[in-house]
Amino acid sequence: MSIQSPQEWDGMSRISRIVAETLFRMQAFARPGMTTGDLDAFGAQQLKAYGARSAPAQDYRFPGSTCISINHQAAHGIPSPSTVLKEGDLVNIDVSAEKDGYYGDNGASFILGRDLRGLQGLVDASRTILMGAINQIRAGQRISETGRFIERQARLLGYTTIRNLTGHGIGHKLHEEPHEIPNYYDRSNRQRFMKNTAVAIETFISTGAREVTEQADGWTLSTRDGSFVAQHEHTIVVTQGKPVILTLENGIT
Repeated sequence: MSIQSPQEWDGMSRISRIVAETLFRMQAFARPGMTTGDLDAFGAQQLKAYGARSAPAQDYRFPGSTCISINHQAAHGIPSPSTVLKEGDLVNIDVSAEKDGYYGDNGASFILGRDLRGLQGLVDASRTILMGAINQIRAGQRISETGRFIERQARLLGYTTIRNLTGHGIGHKLHEEPHEIPNYYDRSNRQRFMKNTAVAIETFISTGAREVTEQADGWTLSTRDGSFVAQHEHTIVVTQGKPVILTLENGIT
């Protein structure tokens, strides 16, 4: 989506703050012994209080209000009353929602309680690489250069990137052009970031795997080899200078 008016800026800013606040509150609410279904229900209450609707549920009939992925699951984990969160789990929450025809998307991975598996470095790498990639994006820059940066930084830290999960354009739909903003360098991708375009930039940083596979539930994407994956995501607006990160700040105004 190319943002052209104050109304569009306001719409995108508001829904982005809503998903950011919902994600922040869900992270704070999560506890060992809680089910992912409980955590999702809490997130659903937050979205409803803001008058927003879950994008995956509304647009894709996803069986949950938010995506909650655990440990070897990289994305699209289905919240369940039978999945109990445990101390030391690597938890990813991805919140995407719609309000007044505008969409926002925000995600983050974190260690629940004590870091029993030594995965905090992976989480920190995902977050740091995402911010580094975002801060380098400019109007006119090739999308492939963002993938090159993410892949290179992950490699320097001893990690890999997931190649079949990507960032995407966003605005009046959850997924818009550009439909793929990869985490690796794809020399065949000649698309460029356009000024005033809203996009969701995501990192999928792995301890080994380079791809994920769909599980029997038809949604959850997991590594085959048991690798752990950390994801972080922000909705941004591309400018001639540093991008505007719409999901960076919490709080609704």
